[in-house]
Amino acid sequence: MVDIEGAAVPERLLITRTTTGDGVSIVILAGEVDLDGSSQLRDVLLSSVRSAPGTVVDFGEVGFLDSSGINVLISAHRAAESRGVWFRIAAARDAVERVLRLVGVDALIDCHPSVEQALTA
Repeated sequence: MVDIEGAAVPERLLITRTTTGDGVSIVILAGEVDLDGSSQLRDVLLSSVRSAPGTVVDFGEVGFLDSSGINVLISAHRAAESRGVWFRIAAARDAVERVLRLVGVDALIDCHPSVEQALTA
């Protein structure tokens, strides 16, 4: 199943949600995760953790992440914990990975080098 959520802000953030055969959601991001797109991203991630046994957020095509994006990730992680489902980050590029490390998100949320590794962790 593939649901294309559409651009949060045209040409800035594209959010695509797919579901694996066992119901796990993969939320694929492309562009910049900032204040302009964080509201739509929050909606997609919270919907995902409410309906799936696990969620992987694919950052492979994201070149920028700001504090509003960090807050969205933490909110989704907490929502997943409260439901007893898992939430993981995958394929963060160097710049995004550095931000995740600097603010300690990598200590809170499991981060993996690829989507495949996140799915099998």
